[in-house]
Amino acid sequence: MFQDESSSVTSSPLQVFSMMSLSPNLGSPYPWLRELKSEERGLYLIHLLLTCANHVATGSLENANIALEQISQLASPDGDTMQRMAAYFTEALADRILKAWPGLHKALNSTRITLVSEEVLVGKLFFEMFPFLKVAFVLTNQAIIEAMEGEKMVHIIDLNAAEPAQWIALIQALSARPEGPPHLRITGIHQQKEVLDQMAYRLTEEAEKLDIPFQFNPIVSKLENLDIEQLRVKTGEALAISSVLQLHSLLASDDELLRKKSLLASKNLNGIHLQRSLQMNQSTLGELLEKDVVNGYSPSPDSGSSSPLSSTSSVKVDSFLNALWGLSPKLMVVTEQDSNHNGSTLMERLLESLYSYAALFDCLESTVSRASLERLKVEKMLFGEEIKNIIACEGAERKERHEKLEKWIQRLDLASFGNVPLSYYGMLQARRLLQGYNCDGYKMKEENGCVVICWQDRPLFSISAWRCRK
Repeated sequence: MFQDESSSVTSSPLQVFSMMSLSPNLGSPYPWLRELKSEERGLYLIHLLLTCANHVATGSLENANIALEQISQLASPDGDTMQRMAAYFTEALADRILKAWPGLHKALNSTRITLVSEEVLVGKLFFEMFPFLKVAFVLTNQAIIEAMEGEKMVHIIDLNAAEPAQWIALIQALSARPEGPPHLRITGIHQQKEVLDQMAYRLTEEAEKLDIPFQFNPIVSKLENLDIEQLRVKTGEALAISSVLQLHSLLASDDELLRKKSLLASKNLNGIHLQRSLQMNQSTLGELLEKDVVNGYSPSPDSGSSSPLSSTSSVKVDSFLNALWGLSPKLMVVTEQDSNHNGSTLMERLLESLYSYAALFDCLESTVSRASLERLKVEKMLFGEEIKNIIACEGAERKERHEKLEKWIQRLDLASFGNVPLSYYGMLQARRLLQGYNCDGYKMKEENGCVVICWQDRPLFSISAWRCRK
């Protein structure tokens, strides 16, 4: 979306806007902003968000506040693509500022309640409104069916057992095998017991209806705390592992470990400096926010370029993948966001996430009414929360560390997994599914036997299949 605009920036209002100083003299509520046309407004919002982020990164709070006030005149959660997206980026930048006062931040969020039922609902809405997970499930299931041909005992481990639709479709496909269905065991991992209970009920019901021998093994756990022994993989079982949008969250553990080491080193070197920097008062607020000092591009102390995150190596991910390899799966299918949201600085993450979320918001703009309550829920409760995590959080709290396919290929290769090209039949089914959306924007491309799903030309999600390399 932005790529097309960059070529015409010289003749656009952005050039004029970028030379304007964001000063209180402009007045409030900046009535001239209301007169901007949609394209001009979109360009100016991008400029304001980048300007505001740079002020936040350098601790220039007065200027950040002025930029936020201007953005609030233009952004709207029920406007066009850029207005809606800007509303959530603005909230994320404001949240990052507030985190400098932990007491204030906690007080403002103390009564916030996230219901499991709401999380499940938003997950289902994302599944229904976008084709991404449907394509991932079709490709994963077809890869499993082909890998498990002739197997009598099949065990599937689902690292995020939130959506029964995938496994209901697989149970139906396995029941139609010429050699008859296998004995199927699915181990589902999820933080919420209620979600696993619902999954168990739906899958058991389907298996009984089709007379397939079936067991469901629920594990209530966060992925980072998972005990591999709980997976109870038995001798004689053919094992498949499905990971849907999960592995990136493990990257946070390394950052937190590095941060603690960095803080300890700082304390040993200069205890007085550390004590001052932790004082929560107005005079030191600029210092606390000064995470990206030089034009917003210097590494922040919480996520510096020396971090394992800036390279392929990751202690937690490597350890986890090695543990999975030790289970000797016949197949592992990995679906991840194909974006670079794990940069070492705020400005890097802001730029990359602006591109990615502009594409996701544009998907909805092209396919769903602006008045849709379901659309608003997905944008606010899913995309808005992800944006806030990417922009406002650091250390172990920053879970949404999406990375590009090539990084995951390197990691899986280092863990002795070999790439398995996704099957022609699976790709055919996936393409038909995309065509059924009657929307030209969704595209699917093959990269080294893996699949990347795009909106227009912007890659958004990747699916890749792997086997143990001895």
